[in-house]
Amino acid sequence: MPEWEIVESGTAALLWAAVFLWGGRARSMYAMAFDSRAVASFGAGMAVAYVFVNMMPELHLVRGTLVASISTPLPYEGKSTYFLALVGFLTFYGLRYLRGDEHETAGEDRTGPGFWLHISSFAAYVWLLGYLLVNGLQETETSIALYAMAMAVHFLAVDRALGDEHGAIYQRIGRMLLAAMSMAGWGAGMLFALPQHLVALLVAFLSGAIIMNSTAMELRSATEGRFWPMMAGGTLYGLILLPLG
Repeated sequence: MPEWEIVESGTAALLWAAVFLWGGRARSMYAMAFDSRAVASFGAGMAVAYVFVNMMPELHLVRGTLVASISTPLPYEGKSTYFLALVGFLTFYGLRYLRGDEHETAGEDRTGPGFWLHISSFAAYVWLLGYLLVNGLQETETSIALYAMAMAVHFLAVDRALGDEHGAIYQRIGRMLLAAMSMAGWGAGMLFALPQHLVALLVAFLSGAIIMNSTAMELRSATEGRFWPMMAGGTLYGLILLPLG
């Protein structure tokens, strides 16, 4: 593995861990100068732009690799990658639906199966994204930097939303776990490489999950969300990614 890739991916993992550990302080600082919801909406646009402009084309390119790497003929010509994107979307929609169905008061110190199910799901989510820092579908310095930037802004909103939903227990346990998972995912990527076709399936699942979390978590309601900042974030970041494909 090239030295630059180890350094840059490790730096990105540390940045993500810092977002979970100190993201609240960063939000307090930029809230003095900017509308915090506008910043979150801008980040949502960036995350969604990364999925549609960068991750989806990768899935299309790897679809042939997936079909060729499996000895048994796949039904539907390898469309399972796209189906898994749908599964990722529906999985995190289901988790959000279960959380909303509990009708809990925000800010309380809550523990129980609901919290652990929710935080464990996001721990796996962060771990997989950390793993893809090292063993993604592309291995260029530019792609790592763009991926890290988009997900760092995305994690700022994830951290805020989980803190709002779970209160003090998230501040004591949840954010520490997610910070550790960003480093653990990167460490796992350094230690072993999954087959390329399996990586493609993971990217497919995460594509759907990122779309769901960016729209439903970062823009939790029409009154909280900001249309023009999200439009700006998605358009500007999409234009940055477009010539790099």
